[in-house]
Order: sequence, then structure tokens, then C-alpha cells
Amino acid sequence: MDRPTHLFPDWGISFALQRLSSFAGGMSDMLSVRHHEFGAPSEVLRVESLPVPEPGPGEVRVKLLAATINPSDYGMIGGSYGSLRELPAVAGREGVGAVDALGEGVDSVQTGAHVRFPDGGTWQEYACMPAEDLLLVDASVPVEQAAVSFINPPTAFCLLDKIVDLKEGDWIVQNAGNSAVGLSVIQMAKAMGLKTISQVRREELVEPLLAYGADQVVLEGSAWPKKLKELTGGAPVKLALNSIGGESAIDQIKALGDGGTQVTFGGMVADKVRFPTRFLIFNDVRLVGFWWDKFCKTEGADAVLEVMDRVYTMMREGQLKLPIEATYALPQIQEAIQHDKSPKLGKVLLRP
Repeated sequence: MDRPTHLFPDWGISFALQRLSSFAGGMSDMLSVRHHEFGAPSEVLRVESLPVPEPGPGEVRVKLLAATINPSDYGMIGGSYGSLRELPAVAGREGVGAVDALGEGVDSVQTGAHVRFPDGGTWQEYACMPAEDLLLVDASVPVEQAAVSFINPPTAFCLLDKIVDLKEGDWIVQNAGNSAVGLSVIQMAKAMGLKTISQVRREELVEPLLAYGADQVVLEGSAWPKKLKELTGGAPVKLALNSIGGESAIDQIKALGDGGTQVTFGGMVADKVRFPTRFLIFNDVRLVGFWWDKFCKTEGADAVLEVMDRVYTMMREGQLKLPIEATYALPQIQEAIQHDKSPKLGKVLLRP
């Protein structure tokens, strides 16, 4: 259920008056959510006022329309992610904005165009970036869907399309089936003619995932690999998608057919995964990893644009739609994070 937002929700009268004064005087400052050290979001995040940046030659200024809270944001704020920003850093990795101002010499884009908000920190009202680095967003994609389109859906597409040669009717298994990647996998797999088993931790998630198109939904810890033939009609599982680790990942390895592949792209729990010697030897299973950030760097802009085009085509044709749980204003960041960490089915968005 979307949370209604107001002009100055819970900000305090003095802050509201300050912002109204800024609007009246031509807006010279903006809000940002920053951290000056790595640590828990509740301890290190601060809502700060910064000057609105001006685009230099060859640059554009982008105004935030909507950002989201991604699981990788917690790693970046906490200092454990694969790549970190220099401190102080604006938090947030994913969001959509509109081109707001053009720097000298820019004629390749018009103001108002929807683009990916600069990746240097999405939890702020404005940012500048080189016009040549813009990732344009299909104008037919709703803002809320565009805001969550840059990390999880392309990750899901690559997991299904870039690692194992899957054919129509093949079975895959994934954990965290109710996550944004999980819901993307379910819907994309259905569009590709693939069959899915989705692992979840809560029974109340079974029916919603079936409604999104999942073929089978199983509960973690239910010994579901022993019922695999019943679940798939005897067909082997060729691909396992792991973003949790621990016993959940071990169950997937048990379920893989001969020569099957498990792809790890996240680790929600810190539990160790036992080295699956028996399955490596006798079933020839393969364990690999995937990181969308690395794909973008190693494969280049053309490959990224190709993936994003497939994502937006599915969104445009109604084959992919991610649920939005709630929307908060930037100053409500702590409330938004608390909501994001609670049991839910959908993304939490941030707006200016």
C-alpha cells in the first residue's frame, strides 16, 4: 500500500519555513542524504542541505523524480560493498530523474527527458553528469517502475539469459522469491517460457507469487528437494539462483540436476555454506557468481543498453511490473529504511 506524502511531512515548522523561503527566493539549496563515515544507516545517515549544482560544459543537471532503497545500499553505507564512494558520500544507487538544465555545448538531449539519476548518489534532489553518459529511459515506462529498473530487473535478465543456455520448458529454482530480483525472475521466466520454483520464508507469500506467475512456491526448511520429481514432473533443474546463502543455498545444490549451475549474486545471511563435495563430484554441479556492476564495466555500454532495452520492452508490454510498497520524502529516510527492513512484498521509494 502506498504511503501518502505531503509537502512537509514530519519535518518541523522551522524547516518547512526555511524551505518555503528557498522556493520563493529561487531555490539555491537542495536536500541530500549523506554519511560521513561507514556504519549502520540509523547511526550515520544525515539529511543535509547542499548548494544546487550547476552543469558545466558538456554536462546536464538531473532533478530526482524517484529513488529506491536497494539491498546493496546497506552494503555501501556500511562499508562492506564491492565498491565504495569517497566520504562524505550521498547514499543511494538507483533512481530516475528528469534533465533539468543543460550545460554549454549540450544538444544531444532536451530538458524534461527521463534518465537514470547519476549513480554518484541518488538520495538527493539534484546532480550533474556528462551528457554523453546519460542512460535514457523509455518515456512510456511509469516513473515508479523506472525508479526500480536499473539494478534488479537487469540482474534478473542476465541470470536467465547470460549464464546457462536455457530452452523453453527448462526449470530453474531461486531463493528470495519475493525480492525484486525474485519477482523479476518469475515474470521474465514466464515470458521466456521457463518454469520456476521459488523459495520463500513465509507461507503468506505463496499465493502472491503464484499470482505473479510462479510455477511452484516452496517454504524454506520444508525438505522440498525430496519432493522435486513431484514439483517438476521429473524434469531436472538446470539453474539455481542464490541470493541468500546458508541452508537455503545447500537445498538448491541438492535439487540441481546433473551438470546444473548455481549462480550466487547476493548473500543475505552470513551462515557458511558447506563445500558440496559429493554434488560437485557425482552430479558435476557448477558454482559461479554474477555481479551486475561488473557486467556493466566489462561488457560495456552497448551490452548494457541491450539488456535495458529488453527490460523496458517487457515493462512496456506488461510482462514485467514490480510492486511498490510505500513512498517517503527524503527527510523521512529513517522511517523509510525501517519500513524497508520489515516483511513486505514490494519496493520502498524516496521522492524529493
